[in-house]
Amino acid sequence: MKRYIIIGGVAGGATAAARLRRLSADSEIVLVERGEYVSFAGCGLPYYVGEVIQARESLLVMTPEKLRANFGIDVRIRTEAVAVDTEKKTVKLRANGTDETLSYDALLLSPGARAVRPPIPGIESRRIHLLRTVPDADALHALAEKGKRGVVVGGGFIGVETAEGLSARGVKVTLAEAADHILQPFDDDMVPMLEKTLRENGIVLRLGNGVAKFTEQETGIAVTLQDGSTVEADFVVLAIGIAPDTAFLEGSGIKRNSRGFIVVDSTMQTSVPDVYAVGDAVETQDFATGKPASLALAGPANRQGRIAADNMAGRRDTYGGVQYTSIVKVFSKTAAATGKNERMLAREGLTYGKDYKIALLHPFSHVKYYPGARQMVVKLLFATDGLVLGAQIIGADGVKARIDAIATAIRFHAKTSDLVDLELAYAPPFGAPKDPVNLAGCIAENIRAGLVSFVRVRDLEKELQAGARVLDVREPAELLAGRIEGAVNIPLGTLRTHYTTLSKDTPWIVLCRVGQRAYNAARFLTQQGYNARVLMGGILSYQMEQETQGDTGGSPSGEANGKPSGTGGEIGNGAAENIPQSAEKEAQGAAKIVKRVNIPSLSCPGPILTLQKLVERLAPGEAVEVTATDEGFYEDSLAWCRSTGNRLLLREKNDASVRVQVEKRAPLSVAEATTAPAATGPRDKTILVFSGDLDKALAAFIIANGAAATGAHVTMFFTFWGLSVLRRENAPKVEKSFPARLFSAMLPKGAKKLALSKFHMLGMGTGMMKRIMKANNVMPLEALIESAQAAGVEMIACKMTMDLMGIEKEELIDGVTIGGVASFLERAEKSAMTLRF
Repeated sequence: MKRYIIIGGVAGGATAAARLRRLSADSEIVLVERGEYVSFAGCGLPYYVGEVIQARESLLVMTPEKLRANFGIDVRIRTEAVAVDTEKKTVKLRANGTDETLSYDALLLSPGARAVRPPIPGIESRRIHLLRTVPDADALHALAEKGKRGVVVGGGFIGVETAEGLSARGVKVTLAEAADHILQPFDDDMVPMLEKTLRENGIVLRLGNGVAKFTEQETGIAVTLQDGSTVEADFVVLAIGIAPDTAFLEGSGIKRNSRGFIVVDSTMQTSVPDVYAVGDAVETQDFATGKPASLALAGPANRQGRIAADNMAGRRDTYGGVQYTSIVKVFSKTAAATGKNERMLAREGLTYGKDYKIALLHPFSHVKYYPGARQMVVKLLFATDGLVLGAQIIGADGVKARIDAIATAIRFHAKTSDLVDLELAYAPPFGAPKDPVNLAGCIAENIRAGLVSFVRVRDLEKELQAGARVLDVREPAELLAGRIEGAVNIPLGTLRTHYTTLSKDTPWIVLCRVGQRAYNAARFLTQQGYNARVLMGGILSYQMEQETQGDTGGSPSGEANGKPSGTGGEIGNGAAENIPQSAEKEAQGAAKIVKRVNIPSLSCPGPILTLQKLVERLAPGEAVEVTATDEGFYEDSLAWCRSTGNRLLLREKNDASVRVQVEKRAPLSVAEATTAPAATGPRDKTILVFSGDLDKALAAFIIANGAAATGAHVTMFFTFWGLSVLRRENAPKVEKSFPARLFSAMLPKGAKKLALSKFHMLGMGTGMMKRIMKANNVMPLEALIESAQAAGVEMIACKMTMDLMGIEKEELIDGVTIGGVASFLERAEKSAMTLRF
């Protein structure tokens, strides 16, 4: 009867033991585990600390008793392998101080890895903890109390997950990482999104700042960083990294590399016959290059355990190598990666543009018309011959399905053209007819075919200095969400009639929100003889890059450039202070919340208008809380407080809603007013409305209401077809000439009669849009008009075009001023911004 000895349980060892029993019913299988728990969910430990996983026993995947009863395996816990003699084929075991030597026919090594404890002064402090085992998790679970301070050292998967878990328990967390960014599988142009999410949820990041020393104190521990700053804490979690736990193999003849990893071949066999190894302690090979590689993840360990068991039992199976597929939850975001990132490609000597290229896109998790669609960012790396090299995806929904599809494609050596051809499941709640994976393939194929050239955001400044200019093809209303200084704005819908105003001698970098419209514009301009390229990722990627440049991540307070980086903060009258993250705890000295309002499903600008009205009714020093499901309310509330001078006490968001607390501030005193910083410029807004299309009128009034809510004076000037917006539905009869009556009959009579500029479809499209707006609690146009008037928005009807169109004052709604071009120009000169629709 053969005897199989397995050293180490958990993922690889326990999997191999069960597989061996299924293949060999009569063999003797001895499973040796140094700890108390032979098979536990190591990946679940941070979630137990954070109490997402409530039941501790659910972490215990397989107990010794079950392995003995169900599989007839001789399980020996609290037993350590201290030596291996490969010539005699024996293993020396030690339990309770007693040594025993067992012979084997085949040996499997699954010793795992130990946490790295570098020689930092004070590293042996009892206040420094690890998170590798169930007892480690028990200790942290007991420590994680509301109000305590914790420092997590290391920004890898375990570090980030532990920081989130501790934060969920009310611990004030600082995460220190020696590298410039956390989560090394993600490139520098992707990971800032995750760092921003951590900061928004109250985690203080200290990036590019390793630990210099630990100093234990009477009631806590001081962590001194490389920049000389000190973070006071109650405890520290060390998550710097791991090293293979293979010291017991010294003198065994089993080959290990310079870092101690056990070298194996594709069958998982070591350099010694009948000795196999799996899991965190092995060096296998890179799937793509065949070069030596190691990867400490549960998925590969499980597959390796199965393959090793097959080969030990006389079957033939091989391991294809590591592909670096991983996924992590960062509060409301999911981040996943597979294949190579840019750092890995650089280490292999590959250069962007020459050897590989990138497709960057911002698709939605499913069709936008179905509720709950969430935007994601997809980065696809591919060789110049189309071979898919890697991908990274970050978003709130639908990430795993897409990364799994690309990971499968990479495993079968797919090219970008294969991604285009993939037939993926679609229904409105789950995806789109052209899935994000298909879209990534389409963009990559366009790049390979030379149909589009991209400029990366990191290279934009260099291009501008060399003489290029930016062409922004978004609608004017979208510029309020951010723009590039000096960009020329020609909306895509008018580009074909206005492109001749652009110089053919100038290289143009075209942008929109995420890239689709910019691609269409660049294709048109290229065919007209222009040098036109697309800004990769559009304004969203540009803004992300700007946020990264403006945030060093190194300040002790967690702030950067005077902007709060935590969940909450005081904003208004120049203040910018961090406040406690807890949802139930308000800022110190904050006013009493006198009203709490929940406005589910109300879309922009509804939440900000509601906030404005509530604050108007408060006395100075009183506060209000508003909870909304509109994700944009998170940023809008901050901007509104900065514009109005009111105090933002709390601002937080989760997967389902945004919650904001705002205190009404008293007007500045005379002394304060004389010492306050001068305004940076006029705040008035003018809006020119010459379109009678429903969608453009909606955009104009949404912006007008939003601007009025910040205290700005807004003037709207209506001319030509835009006069239709102001017409009464049941206007009194007035005397008109025949041409005037003809024009009047052709124009829509009021807001309810307007149609969409596109997809009107004999009224079906417009009707569908109104039903979708109602279902999503978006205010109809007539309600937006009433709200604007109530907010003091000035509406001027152009007298000259009224005469041309045969429209009389009596046909317009109440509250409209009749004026001319001078009225508009006078207000436009005083305003900070003029938009046209």
